[in-house]
Amino acid sequence: MPYSRLYYHFVWTTKDRQPLITEANRTPILKAIAAKTIQLNGICHAVNAVSDHVHLVATVPPSIALGIFIGQVKGNSSHLASRLGGDGALQAFAWQSEYGVMTVSESLLTTVVLYVLNQQEHHDAGDVNARLGQWE
Repeated sequence: MPYSRLYYHFVWTTKDRQPLITEANRTPILKAIAAKTIQLNGICHAVNAVSDHVHLVATVPPSIALGIFIGQVKGNSSHLASRLGGDGALQAFAWQSEYGVMTVSESLLTTVVLYVLNQQEHHDAGDVNARLGQWE
């Protein structure tokens, strides 16, 4: 296996930025994202979500294209979220087709992981844009 130290910060939204991620489905969705990352031989450094989007910091093995990786992660978690109704009924849940991905330097990995893990606080305080600017 080749040696690599590649870190990525993925962000994607719910379809039309609808608030589809709730207290009831948030944890299962995040667990599904982390589990699929590991199943694809990646490393999940951090994953978190607010009502309309997800952040994932992951190491993706160089043997898989980023588009394939994120497509499988999103597909797996969307499939699960659609079936979390509890009564067996399917719920309308979908991700936006696009996503964002940025590389993360190893020296900033801890900072980005903490940013992702504290998403709720950042959004509640309205300081999301200020935090993003600190990495430029």
